[in-house]
Amino acid sequence: MLQQYTLLLAHGAGAGVESDFMKSILLKLNNAGLETLPFEFPYMKIMSQTGKRRPPDRMPKLIKAFHEELQHYQAKYPNTKIIVGGKSMGGRVASLLSAQLEQDNKNTISGCICLGFPFHPPKKLEKYRGAHLEKIKTFTLILQGDRDIMGCKEEVEKYKLADSISIKYITDGDHSFKPRVRSGHTLEGNISMSSELIINFVNSLSQQVLQK
Repeated sequence: MLQQYTLLLAHGAGAGVESDFMKSILLKLNNAGLETLPFEFPYMKIMSQTGKRRPPDRMPKLIKAFHEELQHYQAKYPNTKIIVGGKSMGGRVASLLSAQLEQDNKNTISGCICLGFPFHPPKKLEKYRGAHLEKIKTFTLILQGDRDIMGCKEEVEKYKLADSISIKYITDGDHSFKPRVRSGHTLEGNISMSSELIINFVNSLSQQVLQK
């Protein structure tokens, strides 16, 4: 089942594909049999080349870059089912791309995976970023640390989200799924849990399509 799919996974706003989080989740998923490829936004490539920090591009440019990567991969491997996803900002871009393609009746994405969705900036609950998630039709998995400062469990459970979205909470996890020492959980354990949840989600996609 997993061999049918490829996951294109984008990084977050401030740390690229070489971050510990990205390397850990990529390793876990590929070892589990899900081909998972990192996608690096153009602004981050420039940062890597120059060594100078710069802010992310505006959202339309980020979506365009991810869309181009999606089209490139689909043209090269037309028989592969593609899942888009990302860490934090990368997941937000992936979900916005999915919603945009749905609106244009051009959606060829099999699923979307968001790792720590940034529902709002830290301490700015009024700046909600999840409006498009109310109507999204693409099967979507959101993994959220239950004490994420950009959308903790208590906050997220109050949001109106589409039936196509499945939310799983990472125990005592922060925005990068790191738990507190006193919780008795570990980051490695939470990354492993996240990988298992992603694999289960991907394995369920074909069945969900049949039931749709």
